[in-house]
Amino acid sequence: MTAIKISEPGGPEVLVPTVIPIPKPKKGEVLVKTSAAGVNRPDIMQRKGNYPPPRGASEIPGLEVSGTIVKISDDVRFWKVGDKVCALVAGGGYAEYCTAPALQCLPIPESLSMEEAAALPETLFTVWDNVFTRGKLQPKETILIHGGSSGIGTTAIQLASSVGANVITTAGSDEKCKACEKLGALAAINYRKTDFLEAVKKITNQKGVDIILDIVGGNYVARNLRALSKGGRLIQIAVQGGNKAEIPVHLIMTKQITFTGSTLRPRSVEEKALIKEQLHDKAWPLIESGEVKPLIYERFPLKQASNAHALMDSGVHIGKIVLTV
Repeated sequence: MTAIKISEPGGPEVLVPTVIPIPKPKKGEVLVKTSAAGVNRPDIMQRKGNYPPPRGASEIPGLEVSGTIVKISDDVRFWKVGDKVCALVAGGGYAEYCTAPALQCLPIPESLSMEEAAALPETLFTVWDNVFTRGKLQPKETILIHGGSSGIGTTAIQLASSVGANVITTAGSDEKCKACEKLGALAAINYRKTDFLEAVKKITNQKGVDIILDIVGGNYVARNLRALSKGGRLIQIAVQGGNKAEIPVHLIMTKQITFTGSTLRPRSVEEKALIKEQLHDKAWPLIESGEVKPLIYERFPLKQASNAHALMDSGVHIGKIVLTV
């Protein structure tokens, strides 16, 4: 099969189409003939040498796929050959075939194309676990979502809006802000023009927001703490602005703030399976009804993975970038 290998750490040009053997499903796994694969920020980090796959995972990048099951392990009972699924994987998505834990597969909603389905798992697992399980977002609460035009952001805006929460978001251009508002954000702040902390204070009449979903870290941490209301929750899911921060600890104490965060890729299959069950019960009906839908910015053939990464590096995209097989 054709797969995309990382020849060495570096820019998009290090992504090289290579012919390798088709993988065999291990215990608890299925083999998926890939139709499409989502491109995500962790793939960029892996390409640069900053995010190696977990022990035992494929060295091929790619954390989410859609396709058709063509082979199953002997111990898998709830999927069969021919089933169309999308799956969260720890690696191996940029390939014509990909093995996936059966417990991390989900049925493809009839309303979605294979390309749209491939854009679901990584963002949905991340958003659901952090915003709803860790953050415990409730109706009528206000959430600030940084990077609202990203794959994570566009998903989080829709899911938060669907439960009746008030959504504020940040984005890097007026065009991106308009896209966020179209998806359901009540307010979108162009952080290149406006200080998000001052904007949040004004929008909330000085109260602050209940939850912040942050991908920046660095010097955003202190400002995030100041933007939270009493009892607020700060959830860190990436550190694109740096992994070190000076924290005004007294704000955590006086505001009774919860500061948490998580990563998804290194977790066990069993942990991810619990998130999958919640998604299937709570989020899948929203997707099937069309209330929540992945926003795809661009599609590239598998062999043009380097072009897909160049686009993500540019930062101009709104929503997801997908590789088609």
